[in-house]
Amino acid sequence: MDFSTPGTPGARTEQQLVLRPGDAGYDDELAGFQTGFAQRPDVVFAASGTDDVVAAVAYAAEAGLPVGVQATGHGLPDASHGGVLITTRRMDEVVVDPAARTVRVGAGVRWGQVVAAAAEHGLAPLNGSAPSVGAVSYTLGGGLGILAREFGYAADHVRSLDVVTADGAVRHVTAESEPELFWGLLGGGANLGAVTALEIGLVPVARLYGGALAFDGRAVDPAAILRAYTAWTETVPDEVTSSVAALVYPDLPMLPEALRGRYLVTVRVAYTGSAEDGERLVAPLRAIAPAHEDSLRELPYTESHTIHSDPDFPHAYYGESRMLDALDTAGLERLVSLAGPAADRMHVVQLNHLGGALARPAANAVPHRDARWLLRILSPLDGAADAAGADRETLREFYADALAGVERHTVGRSLNFTFGSGDRTEGLYDPETRKRLAGLKALYDPANLFRRNYDVS
Repeated sequence: MDFSTPGTPGARTEQQLVLRPGDAGYDDELAGFQTGFAQRPDVVFAASGTDDVVAAVAYAAEAGLPVGVQATGHGLPDASHGGVLITTRRMDEVVVDPAARTVRVGAGVRWGQVVAAAAEHGLAPLNGSAPSVGAVSYTLGGGLGILAREFGYAADHVRSLDVVTADGAVRHVTAESEPELFWGLLGGGANLGAVTALEIGLVPVARLYGGALAFDGRAVDPAAILRAYTAWTETVPDEVTSSVAALVYPDLPMLPEALRGRYLVTVRVAYTGSAEDGERLVAPLRAIAPAHEDSLRELPYTESHTIHSDPDFPHAYYGESRMLDALDTAGLERLVSLAGPAADRMHVVQLNHLGGALARPAANAVPHRDARWLLRILSPLDGAADAAGADRETLREFYADALAGVERHTVGRSLNFTFGSGDRTEGLYDPETRKRLAGLKALYDPANLFRRNYDVS
């Protein structure tokens, strides 16, 4: 559609892809990884560059409509109807500066693209476990990656951001030029504007030792595995980043036969030291019991996504998280038991070991750095209709009960691992960080245009 219609707010003279309900391509443009929460905006701006984003924000401001931004659609906070949606998938520039060890990424870039580009120079980004996740949105939420204990959050390595704020201004933001806005953009999610590009530092990692060690949860007591894993984390250096996950795989034909119907408790490990030291470090894990699967090995960083082997197909899901300052062993074991084979549906429970560089202060709004653990639970939904109805309410009740045993050690929730709870923002930030972000929101977005997110206003 030509967005130069006379009388249209923010009209432009050049051709720009703008879609409304009923237009050819509207539904395709909205498609994303999360299929459980319907997005039905009044207007979709399919942005190819910063000027398109400026036009979208100007249109929304004049019409008094809320603005959302979607790159890959992994972390949708909820269903939404009406307003303006800016899709950024076409803004996929990746430019590596090997001398400076930086990469510039556009708003629609996925981590897999960055990993491949950086690897050509023996470098790596601080990406997450899934190559299909958007690099920018991931980083604005903090960015807990597979090398996080050694290098910290992805947000800690951002050099600059290009952002369109609610007044339509295009700002190049650094810690020196606008330190308070820089602080708030990194950790504040999409509350303060539409980020069109980031410049991020890279690390000199070309290979690592890592993989997964999966145990049969029906043959080996999951509680024993959890106790052995958590005891092991007390012995490892910061160069080891790890997690443990427990789930019952559905018996579906699209899954490998070795996984169908299996109840697996899987330890995932990433270590940047030598393979020899890696083998020594994981020996206590291998001593827990014979493994159903053991993929621990030396591997190029370009294969780092195989450590977690996250699903690569769109689907519907709901999830919650808890940042913990300590572990309540009994509470954790109860959660795993409730979400295991006795549950009436599939649940994924994951425990991430934090600390190390994640605990170091940084000039950004990423909260809860004193947390020692991240506990996550994620549940697939049957389809789009379930996400807005009784299915999600049933899961909320289940989560409240299942997570009750860890509440006394809970310091908050993680923005990047809270799926479909857009109406619940408590715990995402500590009170002081929330107050500071709200002040920035009032300054840079007083009309709260950017409210299709976990709103801090």
